[in-house]
Amino acid sequence: MQPRRKPLLTQTRRRRKVVNMSSRRVVVTGIGVISALGNNRQQFEKAVFSGESGIKRLNIPEIDRLRFKKGAQVSNFQPPDHFEERHLMLLERFTQFALIAAREAVEDSKFQFSNDKERRRTSVITGTGAGGQTEQDQVYKDLYKLDKNRLHPLTVPRVMSNAPTSHISMEFGITGPSYAITTACSSSSHAIGQAFWAIRSGMVDRAIAGGSETPFGFANLKAWEGMRVVSNDECRPFSKDRTGMILGEGGAMLLLETEESALLRGAEIYAEIAGCGMSADAFHITQPSEIGAANAMNDALEDAGITPEAVGYINAHGTATLANDVMEANAIRNVFGKHTDKIPVSSTKAMHGHTLGAAGAIEAVATILALKNQVIPANINFSELDPDCRLNIADKPIDHDFEAAMSNSFAFGGLNGVLIFKRRK
Repeated sequence: MQPRRKPLLTQTRRRRKVVNMSSRRVVVTGIGVISALGNNRQQFEKAVFSGESGIKRLNIPEIDRLRFKKGAQVSNFQPPDHFEERHLMLLERFTQFALIAAREAVEDSKFQFSNDKERRRTSVITGTGAGGQTEQDQVYKDLYKLDKNRLHPLTVPRVMSNAPTSHISMEFGITGPSYAITTACSSSSHAIGQAFWAIRSGMVDRAIAGGSETPFGFANLKAWEGMRVVSNDECRPFSKDRTGMILGEGGAMLLLETEESALLRGAEIYAEIAGCGMSADAFHITQPSEIGAANAMNDALEDAGITPEAVGYINAHGTATLANDVMEANAIRNVFGKHTDKIPVSSTKAMHGHTLGAAGAIEAVATILALKNQVIPANINFSELDPDCRLNIADKPIDHDFEAAMSNSFAFGGLNGVLIFKRRK
């Protein structure tokens, strides 16, 4: 077995020639989101730019057995308000969130799937880190606590990670290339990036892409407790006194389509998705590498055909863990150099929690809305900058004139996804 190589900082010191590889421009015409900050885009948007926190004391029966007590749970949510009872038998909570977000995105876009050709030329790509955790938690209880010998016959289709993709495709009759991605915290960024590339290349004309996650099964929470990375007070990304991440749940979906299609039908365009970068650290299963993160950011810039100086906001991965925040700050400075001091940076995880496989999609929504509104969302709970995180942290909402924004996702296992969005005037 070969020894694990340690990445060298010099590996990322590259400035590739800016080449725009796009043949078709891809735009966002529909947004759907459900999270601890609200059950639709309007509520989410209001909360994000007001600097509200969706993190509260967890509402679960076994909370006294947990070291940490807080999380960002979706509230005021009743499944029967959204689904028929017979349909709910097939829908685990993470699939419900994905379907609700997809419905909102499609309705928001005002696109009508009116014929077989349109449905065949549409893709559904979703991401999740762990799939049906609430159902799996019930399975553990039934088997090991209640000593049951039989499980619900629909357990497998409820918990499978591709369930959101399949149910969204059936909801709208979509028959184009559709699949699910599981790359931990980069899952939904990878899903959006893959959808973007599929449209740009001409494989499809539009896509529903995003992700969902529901991590609040007790067994899963105990697993996270064992890692000692979850805070018991607040989520304070990049702060000197940060104590860790806080878990969240939710889902977000984007309706992506060609610019030509959007203009022909007079659709409102939120933003253009201009670039995507992906990389693997090839370093460590849990410890992040600034080399891999920087590679993904550089690749996204190249894919978008823009220079680092064109980026006016970075929605950071910003988990508020000791290792991740320092790594990301170093990677950003490595990529952007002196321009780093001019770029406002914030992590919206301080408001909606770390939604794991859904994080990239929810944070893409925050980034797109920031571009649309020309307002930088705050990195709330910020106290004093960690001297090892030399970034321009936006500790309050800032009116800001900018043309392009970057959204970062860096996952356990060293799998990275970076998206770049451009303003539409």
